[in-house]
Amino acid sequence: MKRILYTKFQNIDDIIAELSKKKEIKRAITRSNLYKFWKQTAGEKFAQNSKPYSMLKGSIMVIACETPIVAQELMLRKNQLLAKLKPFAESLHIKVTDLKFDSKKWSND
Repeated sequence: MKRILYTKFQNIDDIIAELSKKKEIKRAITRSNLYKFWKQTAGEKFAQNSKPYSMLKGSIMVIACETPIVAQELMLRKNQLLAKLKPFAESLHIKVTDLKFDSKKWSND
């Protein structure tokens, strides 16, 4: 049986550096960092029943809500939420122009 020697391993630091240069990866990491501020933006009560889901064209953030009632409550507070989210988005150089609340996107995982 012939032995195969693997000698051309790529360093993990090189892989990460290469991936971090890709535009899509940078965008995904930045959005993920923005999503982490949802709890501070929405407050403890609503953060348990809603979470950022995605970003749409036109800088619209989609928020998954546990129930339509939560979606309606957040819709009524949309201007306040946008004002609270704005400093976090600006610090990450992201523009968020609107929030869309959708109870169909909710999953418990």
